[in-house]
Amino acid sequence: MVAGTASSVGKSLLVAALCRIFAQDGWHVAPFKAQNMSLNSYATADGKEMGRAQVVQAQAAGLQPSVDMNPILLKPEDDARCQVVGMCKAWGSLRAGQY
Repeated sequence: MVAGTASSVGKSLLVAALCRIFAQDGWHVAPFKAQNMSLNSYATADGKEMGRAQVVQAQAAGLQPSVDMNPILLKPEDDARCQVVGMCKAWGSLRAGQY
C-alpha cells in the first residue's frame, strides 16, 4: 500500500515505478485503487472508463488496463458534487453527503 496526506504528492507515480521495477524483476503485479477522483479518465479497449493513473500503472506493469483495477471513478462537477461511475456504469450525480 502506498499512502499520502495530500493530492499531487507523487503516490501514483511512485506506484507506477514500483509496478515497472517488480514486473522487470519477474513479479506478477497489478495496480488497484478502489476509488479514484479524476476528470482525466481513459477509455479501455472494451470501451469502459477508468482513471488515467491506473492506466499508466498497468502499462508500467506490462498489463492491459482493466476497470477491475479502478472500479469506482468519481468525476467532480463542482466543489461538493460528482458523477459516480461504478464498474463503467454511471450511477448518477451525487452530493458529497449522499455518496
